[in-house]
Amino acid sequence: MDMRQQKALTLKTLNKSNVWDIQENDVFRIWEAAEKESDLKDNVRHYADIIRSAFDIEEIKVDRPEVVSKYEARGFKVGLVKIDDNAKVKWAIKKRPILRVTDLTYENIRHISAAKLLEVIERNFGGGWESLSQSVQDIIERGFDISTTTLPKDRLHKPGGMYEKKVHDGYEVLEIAKGTWVEAIFAKEKPKTEESPKAKFEPKEVPEKEETPQDSTEEEEEEDVVVEDHYNEPDEDDNDDTFDEDKLTEESYRTTYDEDPETLELEASEMGDEEEY
Repeated sequence: MDMRQQKALTLKTLNKSNVWDIQENDVFRIWEAAEKESDLKDNVRHYADIIRSAFDIEEIKVDRPEVVSKYEARGFKVGLVKIDDNAKVKWAIKKRPILRVTDLTYENIRHISAAKLLEVIERNFGGGWESLSQSVQDIIERGFDISTTTLPKDRLHKPGGMYEKKVHDGYEVLEIAKGTWVEAIFAKEKPKTEESPKAKFEPKEVPEKEETPQDSTEEEEEEDVVVEDHYNEPDEDDNDDTFDEDKLTEESYRTTYDEDPETLELEASEMGDEEEY
């Protein structure tokens, strides 16, 4: 961050994105410049929360040289900040390091270099681009153009290949060995554009369609209508016509022998008389 930008920043213009552009001494300078503002007391918590998004802040309640020395040995900068008209507190401040992929946020992704980004990715157990979660990939691609290729080690640096073209176009490269193959991750900072914080850091929500009484009625009618398919089922009449040979034989048997034997003999005698006549 150049001196012109630092001078332009105030507590009122500081946000969770540009706070990553300043260092510990800048925090004390910007806060001191705002001490004369009448509304400082009412906004102390708000300003402190913004600063805490990029810095570790600890209040030194025991103001002794040996205590201050311990904080300074840990990389903290120590200074006084005014929180109201009659009170000042001593803060120990240290910039949060970006060491792991979980340290990356939509707010700080545009405030690191491509080389720094690839260092962070390399610390992710050497798993390559696909080992990163989708949410982390989305954050990275907000600030960088990313492309990857995986090739046999002896073909990666082939003249005129993708590797040579990307390096010529200004991309930083991270090579991750995978046996006899190598994955190359190319990263290049995207041009910075002016975006509102809300549009930049918050995903757009798709409004849900509001249900109307008519929609509800139509859904209920669709649920009530059940169309039964009997196309492949046999007709009941067909079942009645089914020929059952055993059943027919049994009925025939019963019909033949259900008559009284004496009646049958009488009928046979009468039939004989008719034939003689």
